Amino acid sequence: MADLKTNFVGIESPNPFWLASAPPTDKEYNVRRAFEAGWGGVVWKTLGAEGPPVVNVNGPRYGVVYGADRRVLGINNIELITDRPLETNLEEMARVKADYPDRALIASIMVPCEEAAWKAILPRVAETNADGIELNFGCPHGMSERGMGSAVGQVPEYIEMVTRWCKQYYDRPVIVKLTPNITDIRYPARAAHNGGADAVSLINTVSSITSVNLDNFSPEPSIDGKGSHGGYCGPAVKPIAMNMVAEIARDPECAGLPISGIGGITTWRDAAEFMALGAGNVQVCTAAMTYGFKIVEEMKRGLSQWMDEKGYGSTAEFVGRAVPNVTDWQYLNLNYVTKARIDQDSCIKCGRCYAACEDTSHQAISMSADRVFEVIDAECVACNLCVDVCPVEACITMERLEAGAVDPRTGKTVSDDYYNWTMHPNNPSSQAAE
Repeated sequence: MADLKTNFVGIESPNPFWLASAPPTDKEYNVRRAFEAGWGGVVWKTLGAEGPPVVNVNGPRYGVVYGADRRVLGINNIELITDRPLETNLEEMARVKADYPDRALIASIMVPCEEAAWKAILPRVAETNADGIELNFGCPHGMSERGMGSAVGQVPEYIEMVTRWCKQYYDRPVIVKLTPNITDIRYPARAAHNGGADAVSLINTVSSITSVNLDNFSPEPSIDGKGSHGGYCGPAVKPIAMNMVAEIARDPECAGLPISGIGGITTWRDAAEFMALGAGNVQVCTAAMTYGFKIVEEMKRGLSQWMDEKGYGSTAEFVGRAVPNVTDWQYLNLNYVTKARIDQDSCIKCGRCYAACEDTSHQAISMSADRVFEVIDAECVACNLCVDVCPVEACITMERLEAGAVDPRTGKTVSDDYYNWTMHPNNPSSQAAE
């Protein structure tokens, strides 16, 4: 049987599935239920400094984007960090960690960008015996307007500075949580790395407005007729998150920097994909909020079964396996040629492939009078739009033209030198590139 135990920057947990810092981890009751359900770790909802209390709205806090059958694709939230007293959170964290010593417990922290503020809170967090801290440099709403959250995460110099403070005043792992609301994720990751961070976690939520009420013209969620941008999470942000994880994983200046992957993870497959792109573990929020804590059992069971089928004894054996296959566009092999193929036995004659190709692509699918759809090889550029819009799985596939075949579109023979690839400047091993 596959062993799901993970060791992430020295923090051991029975499986790689942690709950992200969010409403599900706001108090002892929730965290105990999560651990009993089988979660390997928890990042406690973000703690703030003592002082003026954090006050959350008492109206709706979430806006939602739905897919078919009201399936939740994304949630926009305008909730702030914990509004519970710091001392209460610290006492509860200490009790939970004492009762669940085999589970990872991380304290998320957000205080003003002042050395004294960090120096004051870190010893108090250390007394809880938490396994580490996560610096919340990602929250895009509410706290960022006060010079915290993504306001820090968007300035690499601030990230490096605060990370150094935390490494100076705290002797356990320091994880830096990064904001996606930035042009190039590598710069904040490099700053965290330079500041001595033990790891980074990403992504935090994407700044967004999910919808507008067309009766009162207020963004949702609406608070007394007004709305605000919030943080977007859920399955819809997964592609953004995976790209950013991969960018850090393959960045030479971040070499060896551990990554905790976050963003739309709903199934074991999502988790495996993040880990293949370099994440040592994953954090989950929206899936738990949508389906409850017990969803982790499906994640653990599915990941374990897949690992058994592939012959992986531990998660470490496939972490980062996909990173060498992530490249820049100019290094893609132009000699790789495919054509679409339609399985007539599976085709339900809906015509979606034809409409998409005829109207918006390359007019490479013909339709007969009795609605038989065929690919016109001479026009097919292998964009695979037809595959993507077909409602029948595997009805349309892409078939590779082997070397020696004639490409009907160009009349040329497919070969290793089809596009003079050996001398093409895009080829990093070519003489022309050199």
